[in-house]
Amino acid sequence: MSTATAHDLTVSCACGRNYFLLRRLHSLTGLVFGGYLIVHLLVNATIAQGGIHYQEQVDKIHSLPFLPLIEWTFIYLPIIFHTIYGIWITATGQPNATHYPYGKNWAYVAQRISAVLIVLFMLFHVLSLKYHALGGDLGFDHRAAMQTVGTHMNQSFFITWIVYPLGILASCFHLANGFWTAAITWGLTISASSQKRWGLVCASLFVVIYAAGMIALIAAAGLH
Repeated sequence: MSTATAHDLTVSCACGRNYFLLRRLHSLTGLVFGGYLIVHLLVNATIAQGGIHYQEQVDKIHSLPFLPLIEWTFIYLPIIFHTIYGIWITATGQPNATHYPYGKNWAYVAQRISAVLIVLFMLFHVLSLKYHALGGDLGFDHRAAMQTVGTHMNQSFFITWIVYPLGILASCFHLANGFWTAAITWGLTISASSQKRWGLVCASLFVVIYAAGMIALIAAAGLH
């Protein structure tokens, strides 16, 4: 079953080969972004172990050689491209779920809504934690990871129990649904049965990473 809309086909014809390559690059950077998110949530879940486990994981990451180069090559640049092109897709898309209320059409709408939430969440997350742009108490110091995470998560009920749960939910859904559509984009799931089987895998992935994210959140909220 194809998920292409009439608008997609029109733009594809108008943009030709560039459209094809941009969509594949968007899908590829989404996979890279998704892989990073999985690792990020699993590492954060070690906060629940207490002690020095989380600090050890953070120290391993920050001891990597050429860390800024690794971050820009495999995290920042893919995220920036995926976000910018994703905004263009969202702005030019023509959802038809109200006229054809099939599950995948609603998933298309939810994917776009989650993308907007993720952009807002990432701006808050990066500006506050990495660049301390929203106040020192919201910043992150990798040398005292547990302490600064605890301080960050206890600044506001709104941040802890509204912003982060919504950000985690949107990110996990966007990743799982994006992995499902990526398999179609790359021609890996052609038949309806293969798409259904892969959908079960992606749904399981969503449960695992969402659980990891919420475990990390609850554990971090309990730090003082």
